Amino acid sequence: MSNQWKGKSRGSVLGYKIFVFCIRRLGLRSAYFILYFVAFYFCFFAASSTRASYYYFNKRLKYNTLKSILAIYKSYYVFGQTILDKVAISSGLRNKFTYHFDGIEHLNQTLANKKGGILISAHLGNFEIAEFFLDELEGNATINLLTTDVEHKAIKEYLDQYIKKSKTKFIILKEDLSHIFEMNAALAKNEIICMTGDRYATASKLMTAPILGKNAQFPSGPFLLGSRLNVPVLFVYVMKETNKHYHLYARTADFKKRDAQGLLANYIESMEWIIKQYPFQWFNYFDFWDSKKPK
Repeated sequence: MSNQWKGKSRGSVLGYKIFVFCIRRLGLRSAYFILYFVAFYFCFFAASSTRASYYYFNKRLKYNTLKSILAIYKSYYVFGQTILDKVAISSGLRNKFTYHFDGIEHLNQTLANKKGGILISAHLGNFEIAEFFLDELEGNATINLLTTDVEHKAIKEYLDQYIKKSKTKFIILKEDLSHIFEMNAALAKNEIICMTGDRYATASKLMTAPILGKNAQFPSGPFLLGSRLNVPVLFVYVMKETNKHYHLYARTADFKKRDAQGLLANYIESMEWIIKQYPFQWFNYFDFWDSKKPK
């Protein structure tokens, strides 16, 4: 399918080496400065993601042409910042940032209950640093983050020298769906499963629902699992507000038992609320609405 996410982000080891050097030797501000040029480069040389971004801003958010073009640049720039922030925070510079915890009591209650739970997020803001927040919450629950393992191996090996390992465990999304068994096993041990609900890497078992005024497809797994199991479901987002300030949102999902479509609708409602406040921070750089499909 044309709107299927390929599972891999762009980037090179050399690029990461330059940014890590700047962060460690010259400070985060110098790395942010380089991003001005990197974001400009991506506007012209990442054609498919630029087209997808233009459609999002122009057709779904109804920005005019000029505002859409400027929004694409700003989105690339903020996306680059979130990547640099992840490197900085995970390499020991967490105290250089400030944080606001909004709804943290919902997370703490879920962890304190020790009955397991499901956290659903999106590629909104800087979800990848959530593990460094979750490690410090009350309850000492084990967190399992569902993720892909298709990023460039060389980049991972390079960053491993600098990134501090969190206590979060990872469940790798696999083609044979064996990750489903790992997720069920984790929940059976009263652990927390953390995943995103706005992107899929295979075309099997999808759900359709309107978001920002047009139907799109979502992976069914998070919503089928969340609606059928007797565990709390929360929506969690980590949004960048200023260069060194983040706002973590945690909201309890409102849905009926075994109503996966209802859970998806509630999830989309929470996403649209966040998008309205942070329109440049939905980093879903592919044809999410399948806009090329004939009408």
